[in-house]
Amino acid sequence: MSDQAPPVDEMHYEQLAQEALRGVMRAALERVLAEGLPGAHHFYITFKTRAVGVSVAPDILAKYPEEMTVVLQHQYDDLRVEPERFSVKLRFGGMPKSLVIPYSAVTRFYDPSVQFLLQFEDPQLLEAVVEEPIPPQDTDPSSEGPKVVSLDQFRKK
Repeated sequence: MSDQAPPVDEMHYEQLAQEALRGVMRAALERVLAEGLPGAHHFYITFKTRAVGVSVAPDILAKYPEEMTVVLQHQYDDLRVEPERFSVKLRFGGMPKSLVIPYSAVTRFYDPSVQFLLQFEDPQLLEAVVEEPIPPQDTDPSSEGPKVVSLDQFRKK
């Protein structure tokens, strides 16, 4: 056996990959802002309600103290897409409420019209994942279901 310490990822590739995938979500939102939702596309966006930078009304936070999913489809207003966050006005019980959601707070971005799913690691858990990689899951490419973009294939084995 070697007494050599395992290599340290000083480039933080896992974090860079997560940020790149969040860029896909941002680009999709930018396209919706410029052109509207094309065809049957719509988004389910799940985020941590208590993450840094999230702004939601107190009554929404009381109802969803950890995580919530919003749908951008037919009824939304004032979509704004910024480099680090997006904001949107949605109706809750008929009342318009503004939400501000940093991309770093998003845990899932799903477009059911094409079964496209991005799942993001919790930023606080990212260091632990880098230290102890999760073994790749066996997946059957012929099975039906969402197309999940997984970072497992890029991890060291």
